[in-house]
Amino acid sequence: MSIDTSLDAAATITEADIFDAHLGGKLSVQSKMPLTTKRDLSIAYTPGVAQVSRAIAADPALAATHTWASRLVVVVSDGTAVLGLGNIGAAASLPVMEGKSALFKEFGGLDSIPLVLNTTNVDEIVETLVRLRPSYGAVNLEDVSAPRCFELEARLIEALDCPVMHDDQHGTAVVVLAALLNAAKVAGKELGQMRAVISGAGSAGIAISEILINVGLGDVVLVDSKGIIHRDRDDLNAIKAKYAAITNKDGLIGGIREALDGADVVVGVSSSKFEEEDLAGMNDDAIIFALSNPDPEIMPHVARKYAAVVATGRSDFPNQINNVLAFPGIFRGALDAGARRITSEMKLAAAYAIAGLVQENLSSEFIVPSPLDPRVMPAVSAAVQAAVVAE
Repeated sequence: MSIDTSLDAAATITEADIFDAHLGGKLSVQSKMPLTTKRDLSIAYTPGVAQVSRAIAADPALAATHTWASRLVVVVSDGTAVLGLGNIGAAASLPVMEGKSALFKEFGGLDSIPLVLNTTNVDEIVETLVRLRPSYGAVNLEDVSAPRCFELEARLIEALDCPVMHDDQHGTAVVVLAALLNAAKVAGKELGQMRAVISGAGSAGIAISEILINVGLGDVVLVDSKGIIHRDRDDLNAIKAKYAAITNKDGLIGGIREALDGADVVVGVSSSKFEEEDLAGMNDDAIIFALSNPDPEIMPHVARKYAAVVATGRSDFPNQINNVLAFPGIFRGALDAGARRITSEMKLAAAYAIAGLVQENLSSEFIVPSPLDPRVMPAVSAAVQAAVVAE
């Protein structure tokens, strides 16, 4: 398949193009078996299918080999944190979930269906997915608001015997780590000596903080809408309080400007903006990841005045940090390895695999591969499978 990756192709897209493409949805189901003769019908449906059903009833393990369920990913959302649109509800979130399922098929070779739920109650979502468990093999949580997303993911991991991952958290964190590993090389910095500021303490910000701590970054400072997260704040929810205890080693207080003073890295995953005056206090050869979409916290041409490496979430600028680099390979590797859970070690392996693909051409404008690079999914999947074996 030929894919036009030019900026001109994106620039010429009209609103009519978009709505015409989405008319009737983006997904369909296609039979893998011919259904053109009576013999075909007898094998695919009655009476032949009854033999398979009887066999599964006698030996439930056969469902893994004689249905699609064991390798089917459900993309689950309640529509409470969709893109930059916020809480728009289940029905309005469905086009996004359809797109995610299409990406699973195209980039991961995995069948996937969207499942949007008309409830925001964690108990009800968990109960629904437990009851549907025979129908799928893995759960990709998508666009669920914080802090509910943390409880929902944790409870589903315990309740289900299959891989579960909230991609807004962990897919983002994996690709950010991959990009940072290479950006540090370009900037000539050691991870253990760096201080990173995470602007945004929602699902992505917390997960990025966790993975950077796990990889041994010198220090992480989280900033939310009220300022730097520190131990003495009395307005923190349970998740933020947990990270207040293990981040911000120097006890910084104040806002984004105070956080950035002497920082080496800033990662933006909120709707806030970076002012030039804020960035001016960062250390030399800084690293700026302005990941908000569609409008970065600061435009790259401005950020480059203060940074050795700049990345965004957009495809029309260099260094696009995009979750599609991670989640297809992570789920594919987990399912191929028969993993029951997606662990921290698997996520770290995925990040190092992504980073490793650009070593020969590493530069300030090429720190992660393109989402369209056909090497990405196989490399991530293989690394995740190796991590499963090692564990």
